[in-house]
Amino acid sequence: MTTVKDQYEAYPYPERDPADEARRLITGSPSHPLEIDHFLFQGQRDWSRPLRVLVAGGGTGDGLIQLATLMKQARRPAQITYVDLSTASRKVAEARARARNLDNITFITGSLLDAPDLGQFDYIDCCGVLHHLPDPAAGFSALRAALAPGGGMGFMVYAPYGRSGVYPLQAAFGALYDGLPPKDRLAQARKLIEHLPQGHPFRTNPNLGDHKDSDAGFYDLLLHSQDRAFSVTELADTMQTTGWALSGFTMPALYDLSRLTDRPGHLSDIQAMAVAEQLNGTIKTHVGYAVAADQPRSPATGRNRALIPHLKGVDPRALAQAVAQGQQPKMSFATTTVRLALPKQAAPLIAAINGQRSLSEIARHTGTDPIGMGALWSRIEQATAPWGLLLYSSILKAG
Repeated sequence: MTTVKDQYEAYPYPERDPADEARRLITGSPSHPLEIDHFLFQGQRDWSRPLRVLVAGGGTGDGLIQLATLMKQARRPAQITYVDLSTASRKVAEARARARNLDNITFITGSLLDAPDLGQFDYIDCCGVLHHLPDPAAGFSALRAALAPGGGMGFMVYAPYGRSGVYPLQAAFGALYDGLPPKDRLAQARKLIEHLPQGHPFRTNPNLGDHKDSDAGFYDLLLHSQDRAFSVTELADTMQTTGWALSGFTMPALYDLSRLTDRPGHLSDIQAMAVAEQLNGTIKTHVGYAVAADQPRSPATGRNRALIPHLKGVDPRALAQAVAQGQQPKMSFATTTVRLALPKQAAPLIAAINGQRSLSEIARHTGTDPIGMGALWSRIEQATAPWGLLLYSSILKAG
């Protein structure tokens, strides 16, 4: 049987070329510093203190390189430990770090189950790993034991409904190609998948694309020997039993039942999110942030006027110009498209977002009175924060 380690030695995932670091930085969720501050430290972390980071199951290094690079660009101190079972994946991650002259990373070949032996960490990145463990709860528990007081974790685990069609194929390919080495398994599966019936759930699922990107992507999606998905309910239960609490999903709108239908009063928050996941049907990964269950914290909000807002992935001036012209800019998130409905009066506030000004300073800069600021900013937050666009952090604050 091909083990998880065997797979990632043969096909490090995701497939990356260190030479590409010269032309682009791959960014995403989790482990963007703005998100870390927003979800785990309520937008108020003291960034003069070094951020102690564990990248648990770092693979070829996407989360690692993003976080280390953005911390370096912001001139903020960080001490980063990377651990992964695969020596081939580690080799790629190390080469990417060298290409960017990132010298604050300690690389370790090993299991995230040994995380408590590596120290205590303010931030733990665990993206796409826990669902590949024989006992995912043991992984959650090990990472909880490595969490420093007041810290938190950014995670990604697979979700079931957006991955429809994947698991029957994994089971079938596992039975058919048992005992074959990884390269032979890949070659056989690639031939067979071309002959699936047109109505097969995998062929009709528009949410999946890894199998088209690379050999590593195909293998990871369809030939993985150890893979499970978590529904919202299963994820919440596992977190509860292992000492974690959800701070928030990076795109909470996807889990907001009120956007789909009236929410009955008898549903708890988790139950409502679970129903929203079922009605949505397209969520293929759960991406979010977690904190210690005995130190629960919610994401930052604009109720604290001392916080500094950022628009992630959006040019504030361009958005402000569109809003001032009465447009409703279209934003696309995977298979979801939304329009941002904002009043024209919000345009000056949006244009004043520069990563340095607090909400109070934005109000003074634009000459907006406190009552007007409260009403307008609430509209901005309601339109953008649920889609992961608005985040609060002081990481770029000068001095």
